[in-house]
Amino acid sequence: MVAGGEWRDYAITCLRDMAIFAVFRRTAETPLYRIEKHPRLRLRQGMYVLVGPEGQVLRRGQDLALVLRFLERRLFRTVD
Repeated sequence: MVAGGEWRDYAITCLRDMAIFAVFRRTAETPLYRIEKHPRLRLRQGMYVLVGPEGQVLRRGQDLALVLRFLERRLFRTVD
């Protein structure tokens, strides 16, 4: 999506208890979407979370491909 020009920028943040991949429409804005990985929640709600621009949880699950299916308007694949 970044290469296609729909998203302008992205950021990767690795914290002690989670990893965050954020995508931006413009660099100076808040993230359009955040994909968070919380390994501690893998046995509960699912370790992958898709968060919207207002902070609302859009999708949560155990499988990254199923969580990212929310964003599939075009060809969007996960890389293992």
